[in-house]
Amino acid sequence: MKLQQVYSLTRKAIDDYHMIQAGDEIAVGISGGKDSLTLLYALQGLRRFYPHPFKLCAVTVDLGFDNLKLDKISDLCEDLDVPYHIIHTDIAKIIFEDRRESNPCSLCAKMRKGALNDAMKAIGCNKVAYAHHKDDVVETMMMSLIYEGRLHTFRPVTYLDRTDITVIRPLVYMNEADVIGFVNKYKVPVVKSPCPADGHTKREYIKNLVQKINLESPGVKGRIFTAIQSGKLDGWSLH
Repeated sequence: MKLQQVYSLTRKAIDDYHMIQAGDEIAVGISGGKDSLTLLYALQGLRRFYPHPFKLCAVTVDLGFDNLKLDKISDLCEDLDVPYHIIHTDIAKIIFEDRRESNPCSLCAKMRKGALNDAMKAIGCNKVAYAHHKDDVVETMMMSLIYEGRLHTFRPVTYLDRTDITVIRPLVYMNEADVIGFVNKYKVPVVKSPCPADGHTKREYIKNLVQKINLESPGVKGRIFTAIQSGKLDGWSLH
């Protein structure tokens, strides 16, 4: 996928769900993975010509794994002229050594988001951009249906009243395959996750299940996404 196509899909999501207003200061949550780096490229490019001027920075919450290398991310942010902040934490030690969590992902996500929100407030940002794409939307819906018995997925825009922070997800119109194509075409410096739970989660199981169903019935992912938009789920109605 070409960069211009990434801009187009990202801007459509931003416009459809009114994600950005003039004067916003937006932090991009950077894990080092393909999705967050694609989002960084998209927002950095859009801010040059988007009609509502906004500021941008990148923030990585370092969980404390010894083998996490962020030099390439730092160099990329410098090349893109985006301020980069690394927040050092002991989250990995707390989860894997102190508490020895058998299902670490939920607690890790909560602690990571808490550290990110605190950092954003200190920097002066009012919005944070997460890099969830269309596949993530569909997989989250399937996880809620199968494991919780409810129809639910995250919203394109979520206001967190306790922290006065707004979460936006500008990649919700991009397929994961599009992200992979973009990263490969432009040789984006992806950093592999050092987490020992990576690739061994319920989400990974659901991802493989959805892919299997989509192979057997092509277009399933797209139809589920359309159903989410038209099914009156909170925050998904187009207006």
